[in-house]
Amino acid sequence: MAGNSNLNDSARNKQDEFYTQLSLVEIELKHYKRHFKDKVVLCNCDDPYESNFFKYFAMNFNSLGLKKLITTCYASSPVMGKEFEYYVDKGGQLSFMPTETPAKAENERHPYKVEITEVTDENGDGRIDLADVEYLMRNRKNTMTLLDGDGDFRSPECVELLKEADIVVTNPPFSLFRDYMAQLIEHKKKFLIIGNLNAVKYKEILPLFMNDIVWLGCNSGHYWFKVPDSYEEKKTDFKIDETGQKWRRMGNICWYTNLDFEKRHEELTLFRNYTPGKYPKYDNFEAIEVSQTANIPCDYYGVMGVPITFMTRHNPEQFSIVGVLNSGSANEYDFAKAILNGKQLYARVLIRRKQVSENED
Repeated sequence: MAGNSNLNDSARNKQDEFYTQLSLVEIELKHYKRHFKDKVVLCNCDDPYESNFFKYFAMNFNSLGLKKLITTCYASSPVMGKEFEYYVDKGGQLSFMPTETPAKAENERHPYKVEITEVTDENGDGRIDLADVEYLMRNRKNTMTLLDGDGDFRSPECVELLKEADIVVTNPPFSLFRDYMAQLIEHKKKFLIIGNLNAVKYKEILPLFMNDIVWLGCNSGHYWFKVPDSYEEKKTDFKIDETGQKWRRMGNICWYTNLDFEKRHEELTLFRNYTPGKYPKYDNFEAIEVSQTANIPCDYYGVMGVPITFMTRHNPEQFSIVGVLNSGSANEYDFAKAILNGKQLYARVLIRRKQVSENED
């Protein structure tokens, strides 16, 4: 599928530096504002000042009613310190780069954390923007501190920051998505993170959906991400803008969360009727094939195989998730390959419609 070749590159080559556009953050976060009041937010896979997650929460700190914002960066990040110059002085302290001082060598930069507890309109322009946040950092009202380690989300000091946080919001490395999700679940954290839709099938993640512990967010699709200059050019899903910035398009991008929102409780309108001719059964599994989510029959209560994109419309009050038809061996809920009339299909999610409620006609 178009846009998925970049995900494959990420998995093979550990190319995990995909930087999220601010617009993508904004259109998703608007659905969860009620969850953030008086909360500590952690962005632990981000480069402060380069990250649009940091920018969103810093600029909306007061409107969301945040208690604190914590952002950490990773040592090997190729963009660390590009927008907001800093250096480590002779005493080992983190200092901001004076405008008249030439930029220091790259090897003098180290991973660090930023903690924001106050954002005010310091420049008096009537709005809160990054200029205000930068002013506050320079005047030490908030803190910018060196990390002891490399900033990896699994490091002991970053785990301690995770324990302090109420909600985690970020774009974690695609190649480490399983590990990242496992850590969030282990520490019982609320979260909203970017991932690929195909991760739903993972043996570590599918049961979370089946038990309504995790679900997908509001928006999904094929999106463009900034990538470092070192990433090679590609024939498809790649572009260079007028500033020379490289971009790659990722397919089937979605948000994984355990924050509730109204849209996920909207019932899917069903209007087609079941007939054996229209809905054949798989050759190797007792379930009917439904090739499109829009074609789910309104009068069938057995097991159905639907495209994985169904998960973006899943309503837990309307359907139960039974398992998947994928490889037939990935996990205990992966029952078989999806084979119909001798032809293997793309992976299917197995669902069953819940019984009609008393209020339903």
